[in-house]
Amino acid sequence: MRIIAGHLRGRVLAAPPGLATRPTAERLRQAVFDMLWHADWHADSNGREWLAAQRVLDGFAGTGALGLEALSRGAAGATFIENDRAALAALRANIAACRMEERARVVAGDATRPPRATAPCGLVFLDPPYAEGLIPRAAAALMAAGWIAPGAVLVAEHAREEALGLDGWTPLATRTHGAGAVSILRLER
Repeated sequence: MRIIAGHLRGRVLAAPPGLATRPTAERLRQAVFDMLWHADWHADSNGREWLAAQRVLDGFAGTGALGLEALSRGAAGATFIENDRAALAALRANIAACRMEERARVVAGDATRPPRATAPCGLVFLDPPYAEGLIPRAAAALMAAGWIAPGAVLVAEHAREEALGLDGWTPLATRTHGAGAVSILRLER
C-alpha cells in the first residue's frame, strides 16, 4: 500500500497484521480523489483549491491512508480517529514516515463516541467495518461533538448493498468497487 499522488507520492504505508483493518484499496482511493478534485459541486473554487482549504477528519482511520492521501494532495491538516491498538501503531508510524506530525493529529478513540472537537472539519472520511450501521452512528456523534463543519463533504466507504440512512446529507456521487462502494455526500445544514 502506498500514497498515490501529491508530494508524498509513492510513500509506502505500513498496515497492521491480521484482518482487523481493511485499508482502502489504491484504485478506490484514486477514484475518490479524482471525484473530489474534478467535481463540479465546488461552487466557488476548483477541487484542488477546495481540498487545500480543508481540515480533514479520518474516522475509523486504520492505517490513515485516506487522510494521508488528502495531506499529500494539499489538505490543510488532518485528525485521525482510531481505537484499535495495532492500527494506531501503524497509523503513527505512517504519519512519522510521511513527516506529517505537524499537520496530523491522532485521537485514540471511537468515532461513534468521539471527544469534543478542537476545530470542525470540511472533509470527513468514514471507512468502518462493513454492514454494522456505523456510518450513521459516527456521523451523528461527530456532528454532536463539533467535528463536522456546515456544508462538509463526507466520503463513506461501505458495503455495496448497505443503506447509509444519513438524514440532512445530499448524495453527490457513488462508485462501486467489488463488494464495496464509496458514497460522497454534502451536509446541507
